Amino acid sequence: MSSLTGTAKLAFQKLIDLITFKICREEDEETPLTPEDIVGVLEGRGWEAEIVNAADMEGMVDVAPTGILKCVDGRGSDNTAMCGPKMAGGIYAIAHNRHVTSVEGLQAIAKEVASKGHVPSVHGDHSSDMMGCGFFKLWLTGRFDDMGYPRPEFDADQGAKAVKEAGGFIEMHHGSHEEKVVLINLVEN
Repeated sequence: MSSLTGTAKLAFQKLIDLITFKICREEDEETPLTPEDIVGVLEGRGWEAEIVNAADMEGMVDVAPTGILKCVDGRGSDNTAMCGPKMAGGIYAIAHNRHVTSVEGLQAIAKEVASKGHVPSVHGDHSSDMMGCGFFKLWLTGRFDDMGYPRPEFDADQGAKAVKEAGGFIEMHHGSHEEKVVLINLVEN
């Protein structure tokens, strides 16, 4: 693995850890996540990052309960319910950061997300079917092993089935990744 790939992987993982921290923690007391925390992680890895005001951003939309909680994958989707919360890895990231590795645990997380008013989802893509989620692929193939995260005991098809059985959506992405900018929205609602 090149140092750039390794650095990107570590920065991506640290960012996932920060963003999902509040969602994934089971304790009642939480340390607030700040925009400065995220900027510090990204700049520490050599990325450009800035904090902007919501009022200065075009295209901000309110989070809707009917929108799916989904991965941040920027490719096109066969699902039109896009106004839900987004996080790198979606439901899989919550399981990953809680060290939940069973299909039953994944299904319980999907039900928990639904109980909080959001629609759980996982995605595949046109070329890899349900293995089309990059986060899940990294997790399943051990790319997070050195960070202390155990691998899931289920495959992508079993994970998708568990989320669907819990009332979630399965979406399929199409096209290639062409993302050049990532916006991290910490504005409530």
